[in-house]
Amino acid sequence: MLARLHRFHGPNTLTVLYRRGQTVRSQHLTLKYSVRGNAPYRVAVVVSKKVSKSAVVRNRIRRRIFEQVREQASLIPAGADLLFSVFSDQLAAADPAAIQKSVAQVLEKAFSGQQPSR
Repeated sequence: MLARLHRFHGPNTLTVLYRRGQTVRSQHLTLKYSVRGNAPYRVAVVVSKKVSKSAVVRNRIRRRIFEQVREQASLIPAGADLLFSVFSDQLAAADPAAIQKSVAQVLEKAFSGQQPSR
């Protein structure tokens, strides 16, 4: 799991990101992102009930994406706000390499040419 420092907190914290963020899409998920300065990066993962009615499946997808983001933190610049929206239940049963590829793909599209945080 990501450290508390790298997660969003409180109500309406994603509102600005939804309004002003740029979007990158892959086969199974969408990344909305913006860069706000030199603060630590923050990440949120949204898995709708349209993906799966089961909370167990939705939470499994969420945890798997958080883990891949944690492993690929070197691709994320400082101050980045990231919102991963999942629209496919195939990520619940996918192998970790497929999830890693999907997350890396959207991060590279979003931040190619920017300075990483590490």
